[in-house]
Amino acid sequence: MSATSGVKASGVQTRTFVAGGALLLAVALPLLLPDFGVTLLGNIGIFSLVALGLVLLTGVAGSTSFGQAAFMGVGAYTTAILTTRLEWSPWLALLAAFGMTALVALILGAVTLRMSGHYLPLATIAWGISLYYVFGNATDLTGGFTGLREVPPLSVLGVQLTSGRTYVYLILLIVILAAVGVQNLLSSRTGRAIRALRGGSVVAESFGADTYWLRIQTFLVAALLACLAGWLYAHFWRFVNPTPFGLNIGIEFLFMAVLGGSGFVWGALLGAGAITLLKNWLQDILPALFGQAGSYETIFFGLLIILMLQYSRRGLWPILDRLVPPRTPKVFGQAPLLSARSKPANGEEVLRVEHVVKQFGGLRAVNDVSFTLHAGEILGLIGPNGAGKSTMFNLVTGVNPATSGRVVLRGRDVTKLPARAISRLGVGRTFQHVKLFPEMTLVENAMMGGYARARGGLLASMLHLERRDEASLQAEALREIERVGLRDQAWNQAGNLPLGKQRLLEIARALVADPALLLLDEPAAGLRYHEKQELATLLRKLKAEGVTILLVEHDMDLVMNLADRLVVMNYGEKLAEGTPAEVQRHEGVREAYLGGVA
Repeated sequence: MSATSGVKASGVQTRTFVAGGALLLAVALPLLLPDFGVTLLGNIGIFSLVALGLVLLTGVAGSTSFGQAAFMGVGAYTTAILTTRLEWSPWLALLAAFGMTALVALILGAVTLRMSGHYLPLATIAWGISLYYVFGNATDLTGGFTGLREVPPLSVLGVQLTSGRTYVYLILLIVILAAVGVQNLLSSRTGRAIRALRGGSVVAESFGADTYWLRIQTFLVAALLACLAGWLYAHFWRFVNPTPFGLNIGIEFLFMAVLGGSGFVWGALLGAGAITLLKNWLQDILPALFGQAGSYETIFFGLLIILMLQYSRRGLWPILDRLVPPRTPKVFGQAPLLSARSKPANGEEVLRVEHVVKQFGGLRAVNDVSFTLHAGEILGLIGPNGAGKSTMFNLVTGVNPATSGRVVLRGRDVTKLPARAISRLGVGRTFQHVKLFPEMTLVENAMMGGYARARGGLLASMLHLERRDEASLQAEALREIERVGLRDQAWNQAGNLPLGKQRLLEIARALVADPALLLLDEPAAGLRYHEKQELATLLRKLKAEGVTILLVEHDMDLVMNLADRLVVMNYGEKLAEGTPAEVQRHEGVREAYLGGVA
């Protein structure tokens, strides 16, 4: 065994030992704690489910929500009403609670998730307050602020869970299963797309993901986890009133996610435990310290979160996680090859841009530009900074719609299609400003490029049923990473790469999409001389394999020796078109772009 293998094996053993110890502690605690401690443990487990949803929704997907306590209330009130007034089985009431929560979440999500910036959290505050007052004022149905009593206990295999100690085991089992499901999701094709949402929608859409639907799905999962917490809460306490579902509790849930580690699944459990225990202790200590009753713990939590954001923005979990050896990468074995796209015949028209105009207010970034690109060609799109080249890329790939004119891809008008639809037609791209996910490994970044080539959805990912697709995507990603010369760093985080190699990784990610048309925006920026030569060799090889390339590049030596034809843009207009030799002789190009130098 090599030294590296020994270190990895040691890391696996250490993490397995820690996980086993945590599991044994969870099993032992309900037996060892006094009754009040068992009650606190039950609350920690219930609150962990809500915090887990916030890790997914806010920490990973970047959609801040203050209203998760309201979804918990929907679950609690649905089961309380159905079991006390209609005498339903609690398990049947759980299904009804999921249905009711899903309906409310889909309606609210459809309205609010199109918002961005501070508007989204403000909207969640608004509907969170609204649902709280619905719970309190629908007196005939919910019992008003007095609430509903005598909620029946749960029964499992004919055994009623009337004891808090036995009930806590059910809570812990559900929390562990939910955490494993969310962890599986985040390690999947769908999870990588969800993680991409935090940096905006451009990258995920450019590789075939419907980002709005992903946000809805994430919002729905977080709401259902809160609903499950509410169902457990109602049958744990056997009493429901609006107090635990107000805005202040929603803020506490967000505190739990942030304190534990908003981007980490197991941080949700850590944060829920820390906030719940601190709140209990502070409610005893602070009134005695100040000599009068009051919610002083809220002040303490506010200061704690400020300090946390100042000195450890990723929360407590990463600090603890560093104390054990790093995780070993999940490497799949032999995998079936992904189906390859049929490439256009040599000489076939792949792309036609007809009189395209793009106007931003009073500025025409692209003005009446036309050109064609045929299979087996490398077409260079050159021009000074601000000439409109990257805007043209965005028009071709659907990131921005053209104001007028047409973009035709292999005979199909794609002018009005969104980026995700154009990507699925065989278009891959890189970006002028590198858009990678720095906390993901090189392999995970590259696998994002194959999003449209796999089929595993959200539920299959949570149940870990997408392993076949994942294995194929990983194998494809490793092949493309090797082609760009980064195989020895495949399991490192992308954020640790220098800029030039990050651009190579972007090319590998685009190649995993198996494009017929590849758009490269300044791929040689930041590369050293020999790396540029290797890039040129790679692009020639791709051309020989049937990949058509549209290239924006400022390195004139590279582009003149590589491109079959050039289109020159200046001030948003096409200045010239022809072979590299013809363009170099063009008087207007020499004057406007090359400064009059031959």
